[in-house]
Formats: sequence, C-alpha cells, structure tokens
Amino acid sequence: MTQPITKAIVPAAGLGTRLLPATKSQPKEMLPVGRKPAVQHVVEELQTAGLEQILMVTGRRKRSIEDHFDLEPDLVASLEQAGNEALLADLAFLNKGQSRFFYTRQSTPKGLGHAVSLASEFVGNDNCAVALGDSLIAAERPAGLLQSMMEAHVRLGAAAIVAVEEVPIEEAFRYGIVSLADGVNVRSSEPLLLSDIVEKPPVGRAPSNLAVAARYTFSPAIFDALARTSPDRKGEIQLTEAIRILIHQNLPVYAWLLPPGCRRYDVGNFESYFRTFIDFALADERYGYMVRQYIKAKAYEL
Repeated sequence: MTQPITKAIVPAAGLGTRLLPATKSQPKEMLPVGRKPAVQHVVEELQTAGLEQILMVTGRRKRSIEDHFDLEPDLVASLEQAGNEALLADLAFLNKGQSRFFYTRQSTPKGLGHAVSLASEFVGNDNCAVALGDSLIAAERPAGLLQSMMEAHVRLGAAAIVAVEEVPIEEAFRYGIVSLADGVNVRSSEPLLLSDIVEKPPVGRAPSNLAVAARYTFSPAIFDALARTSPDRKGEIQLTEAIRILIHQNLPVYAWLLPPGCRRYDVGNFESYFRTFIDFALADERYGYMVRQYIKAKAYEL
C-alpha cells in the first residue's frame, strides 16, 4: 500500500519585485499577515496536515526565513520565566509535532518549476506536496484542503493533483488554467480528471475559468517531467508546463476544486497583500474585534 505523504516543498525564492520597496531587504514571504509572517501561515497549514518534513526553497536575501523557523531556547526560557503563556502559544509552530525543516537555495530566478526541481533528492521516490510560500488558504480548517488532496492522491495513485479555484473568465489570462476531461462535471465531489493545463492563456482563449490555486500533490514523476520542460521566453521553467507533460504522457492528473468557504489569498502585489492583511486581521481571534471597531469608526468618518 502506498505510504501517506509526509514531505512538503515550500517555494519561497521569488524576488518580490512587485512589492518593492517593502521587499528590498525583507522576503515577501516574511511580510506580516495579521500577527504572523505569511510563510508561517503556510507552515502551520502543512504541520496540521501531517507533513513532517518541510523543504524551503529560498533565494538571496532570504536568510530571515531560516532564522524565523529556528529554535530559540533563550527566548522561550525568558517567556516561560515571565509566565507569558500567550506568546509561548504563538511560538508553538517551532515545536509542533515532529516537524523538521530543510533548506536549499535557488541562486538565480529560473521559475517555479526550477525551484520545485531542486527538491528532487529531498523527495526521492516518495510522493510530496507543494505549497507556495506567498499564498495562504483561509477556511475553518485551512489544512483540510491539502489533507483531502493528499488522501485522494494516495487512493488514486495520481501523478498530480492541482488545487483550482473559479475566477472570472475575463481574468483567466492571469493564471494557470486547467481543462477538464470530457464528461467531467465540475460540481462533482470527486477529483476532476484533467485533459490539459496552460499557463496564462491569451485573452479570450482560456479553456475554462478554473485557475491553479497554489497547492499541489505530486508523484516523483514530476521531476522527470521538469527535466523535460523547456525554458519559456524569459528563461524560466514553468511548473504548469511540467504538469502538462504528465497529462500528455497519459498519467492520471486531477484538479481539486476549492470547497465552499475555502479561499486562497496571496501576497504577490500590494493590492492583494493589503486585502489579505485586512481580512486576516479582521478574523484574528485576539484582535479582530478591535480592528472591526476601528474600521467601522473610519467608515463613519468617511
């Protein structure tokens, strides 16, 4: 029987140029979303999903990501001595379960597919999950999406399962877009078999409005597909193109539609970052009420 998935890859090597000057020396993945850096939300999701080994693919000027997930006994001891249970609870992600953190560096920006390919030796012959370090899942149980995908991946013997979300068709050119196999009902509760996937289709030529949503599961076949993937016109290896190779090899590749109440956020540009921060701040169990009161007061002033 196939073993459950226990390894995760977190690509976090992007330059973050759309968030300059905030990302001049600060990784975009470390920008705060509510009370936590964006990438901490992602890691806690992975930990809750049962992923014990987490590989961060970082880049230049991103050492602060490693520092953030490093144990700091002196700080913990100081908080324990002060009896500060609330802050100790906020640092629980450092000791949660049996999580182990690994790091590798993508020295030059060669695309998401290239970043994932650097995890080949880490993954070996196992299945794995991929969660982008600048994309967050908001839901009553954020880890539920990936848990369901991983269980289906093992049950179906999939080559890949790709999380997707519905977007306005006129905005499909901004995303990787999937095509469903003939006869597949998008409203089915089962994984959706794919017939194709395309990266940022031309305006008006998108095959559907189902956009890739930053969470994936893969068999080791993805690394052979990445090795076969040619660079695009920018010299980057696209993960979407490697997934397309899997489909064209007639390997089983599925989409998993985000369920009701589940939403993807990203911090790739200021507009989406501001929305993400506000929504997470409003939902914060400790400070959300105060934020809501402040926004109501500001709205009244306007």
